[in-house]
Amino acid sequence: MDIVLVPGFWLDASSWDGVTPALVAAGHRVHPLTLPGKESLDADRSGITLRDHIDAVIRVVDSLDAQVVLVGHSGGGGIVHAVADARPERIARVVYVDSGPLGNGDVINDELPSADGEIPLPAWTTFDDDDLVDLTDDLRAEFRARAIPEPAGVANGKQELSNDARYDVPVTVIACEYNAAALERWMDAGEAYVAELARITNRELVDLPTGHWPQFTRPQALGAVILDAIR
Repeated sequence: MDIVLVPGFWLDASSWDGVTPALVAAGHRVHPLTLPGKESLDADRSGITLRDHIDAVIRVVDSLDAQVVLVGHSGGGGIVHAVADARPERIARVVYVDSGPLGNGDVINDELPSADGEIPLPAWTTFDDDDLVDLTDDLRAEFRARAIPEPAGVANGKQELSNDARYDVPVTVIACEYNAAALERWMDAGEAYVAELARITNRELVDLPTGHWPQFTRPQALGAVILDAIR
């Protein structure tokens, strides 16, 4: 199986390095992505949009011969959902890592401070305590050293969806900072945050207790949960 790994904000393909060995050992072909504008600290991010990131992933899907599994972490969840909207027949499953599908007209996060068309990784005090569970001082230092500013157009761009076939693509949500039971309660209550997820006909919710960056805090466990989802 071809597995396309889409990183969240401030991260590139290397953020999956601790996860990919288990997937490769199981016989899968992995494609960790570095999205446009995140090639280096010096890259020009000023004109990069959410659509640019979505189209970059669609090009990878189109280059592969068989159905693929899409894995999206954090802000990458909105991107992979749009790819499922564009190519539902090509997607065997979407795996959301502490993330979920972004609904039509929604934005990933338009509250992050930006300057000159990009959003640097904020101070750790900006994040909730639940985000930072298991993210040790050493891991925080490693994360900050590798962090690449996010294009503001990706964070602020509105999601554009048009194909209801996206709701029939099987989905696994790996719940980290908020557990699966909480997500179920929010869907039952009609919370807007999970409205798009609630419309997906084939979904499973799996707990992986840790903070918002399990690829750093629990990479082996994350790889195992992804493998279980694919099986």
